Amino acid sequence: MLEGGCHCGAVRYKVEGEPARAGLCHCRDCQGHTGAPVVGWAIFKQDQVEIEGALSTYESSSEGRRQFCPRCGTSIFYLNDVIFPGLIDVQIATLDDPDAVQPKEQIQLADRIGWMQSAHDLPGFERWPPE
Repeated sequence: MLEGGCHCGAVRYKVEGEPARAGLCHCRDCQGHTGAPVVGWAIFKQDQVEIEGALSTYESSSEGRRQFCPRCGTSIFYLNDVIFPGLIDVQIATLDDPDAVQPKEQIQLADRIGWMQSAHDLPGFERWPPE
């Protein structure tokens, strides 16, 4: 059983079972909606996901529906009945334990921001860098 939710806690969800797929998406739609250069998604059958709390839905494309917390704005789910009917994408980082789902692929590389290809080469710090 996986559990997760939004930043403020107004929306919580539980997921039973394994995802059909899990990956990192580089599309401009994900980038624009989240403000992040890449978004981790795990796709499940809709009946595997139990949601508590109110969600707002935004039509981000002609077929895509993004669901988010109306209180804090956390983007949590994505639905698209054309490309994956009966399935729901869950943003991996909204899981209580994001390490529980390992991405297996990267998609929409045509939209990948150029510097993302070498982001792992940047200096790293456990917390805030020293002065």
